[in-house]
Amino acid sequence: EQHKDLINFSKTLEGMNRHPSTHAAGVVIAPGNLTDYIPLYQSKGEGDITSQYDMKNLEDLGLLKMDFLGLRNLTVIDQALKLIANRGVKLNIETLPLDDDSVFRLFSEGNTIGVFQFESNGMREYLRKLKPSTIHDLIAMNALYRPGPMENIDEFIKRKHGHKKIKYIHPGLEEILKETYGIIVYQEQVMQIANSIAGFSLAQADMMRRAMGKKEKKLMESQREEFISGALKKGIDKKKSHEIFDLLEKFAEYGFNKSHSAAYAHVAYQTAYLKAHHPAEFMAANLTSEMGNTSRVVIL
Repeated sequence: EQHKDLINFSKTLEGMNRHPSTHAAGVVIAPGNLTDYIPLYQSKGEGDITSQYDMKNLEDLGLLKMDFLGLRNLTVIDQALKLIANRGVKLNIETLPLDDDSVFRLFSEGNTIGVFQFESNGMREYLRKLKPSTIHDLIAMNALYRPGPMENIDEFIKRKHGHKKIKYIHPGLEEILKETYGIIVYQEQVMQIANSIAGFSLAQADMMRRAMGKKEKKLMESQREEFISGALKKGIDKKKSHEIFDLLEKFAEYGFNKSHSAAYAHVAYQTAYLKAHHPAEFMAANLTSEMGNTSRVVIL
């Protein structure tokens, strides 16, 4: 009887949506009225108009889906610059030197409350160990501090400080992986390696990266064969080619988009620069932007 109920309930629930969810920054763009292309839904709380189809189905339909991310931190930067200008100091945030010692000291001490993307306790702990010295270190940490890639952070730190030897399984990987101390951190590196080692076009390399990320077995096998034959043409033996492909496979699902990480690290550097050189104005702008959130004000 119990099993019969279980099956009946399951049949009723199967295929039903558990709840509607909204992407914070997703915008769907169509050639005309959305109602001519997709069913819409109005959320109960905010009354937002959303699509009844999820992002994958929208893309399959050929509609354009864009993420327009609004960052509170950009407002903080803008307000801080206005406060600094009131003191007669002109500061162009877009032309800051990216090798400022006091900024990297701030990161190395983990003094990053209020600094975009680098505020969490775990991140601050890693920054103290890493002691970042270039913008590239910040870009890499931004990409690594996520579920999955996090397991590579300690190795990354050891290699940076020379406590662990940096090895490349093929000389062709050195140029691509030098800035991340021999560890594949970015999706772009996966693509560059496929391009350099197996002669893949960048479009082909991106297909391979996607197949790896989604663990599509059949597609992966055909990609492996193509990769090995491409590498053989470039004079790399079969065993070494398999080794390189295995390495790519291991890191592809963890790889983060470098261009995304670089943009974030750049905004982080700008906020850290303001904190290091103009702390009063920076913290005032931060507090103003969060003044409706008591717990956040306390932290700041």
